[in-house]
Amino acid sequence: MRAVVITHPGGPEVLAVREVPVPEPHAGEIRVRVRAFGINRADLLQRRGRYPAPDGVPPDIPGLEFAGLVDARGSGDTVFDIGARVMGIAGGGTYADYVVIPASHTVAIPDNMTDADAAAIPEVFVTAHDALRRADLRSGEWLLIHAVGSGVGLAALQLATAIGARVIGTSRTADKLERARALGLDVAIHASADDLGSIVRAATDGVGANVVLDLVGGAQLPRTLDVMAEQGRLILVGLTAGISAEVDLALVLQRRLRIEGTVLRSRSTQEKARAVAAFAADVLPLLADGTIRPVVHAVLPFVEVAEAHRLMEFNLTFGKVVVEVP
Repeated sequence: MRAVVITHPGGPEVLAVREVPVPEPHAGEIRVRVRAFGINRADLLQRRGRYPAPDGVPPDIPGLEFAGLVDARGSGDTVFDIGARVMGIAGGGTYADYVVIPASHTVAIPDNMTDADAAAIPEVFVTAHDALRRADLRSGEWLLIHAVGSGVGLAALQLATAIGARVIGTSRTADKLERARALGLDVAIHASADDLGSIVRAATDGVGANVVLDLVGGAQLPRTLDVMAEQGRLILVGLTAGISAEVDLALVLQRRLRIEGTVLRSRSTQEKARAVAAFAADVLPLLADGTIRPVVHAVLPFVEVAEAHRLMEFNLTFGKVVVEVP
């Protein structure tokens, strides 16, 4: 089969299409003929040699999500028939004609959805839904999303709006903030603004953000903690702005703040299955009826996967970049 292989650590030019063996499913697994896959920041980090694949997945074939057709089944799986349209998450290996995955990490694609749209869903919506569940976001609360124009940010924005929460979003790009308003963003803040605190307090009548979804990390964390409400919950999902920050622990104590980090890729098979099951129960019906939707920036052909990486690397995207596999 064809697969996009990382030939050595480096820029998008190190990606090459190669012939590799077709994987075989084992007990509880299915093999999917991939029709489309989404591009994620983790793929870029893996390509640069900064995010090794977990055990049990191809170390040189990136890819965390897919949409396609069930091609083969290992023993013990009775959920999906051969030919069923499915989408799901993976630890790696989705940049290929075929991927083998635990059946419990996949869900059926709604009938009214294209493969390209479906491929834009699993990683960002499962991640966002899981993070908001961990934060116990409730209707009427204020959610602050750093990098609201990203794939996970837009997924979280829609999920929060669907349950009746109000959303403040930051971005380095004014156009992304404006476009996010159409998806329910209540308050838009440029990431470089010096008055984050005053804007958040004014919007929330002085209370602050009840929940923060931080997709960037880095040195802005102290400012973020300062705008959180008492008993606020911060879920740290990404570190694109850096891996370290100076924290005022007295503030954490005084406001009884909760700070939790989360990552999906390295979790156990069972943990991922639980996250996917919760997504299927809570989110899939909203996607099926159009209450929320995947936001796709561009759909590129298989031979242009390097260009897909360049689009994301230079922060030129609003939502997801998807690659179709003929």
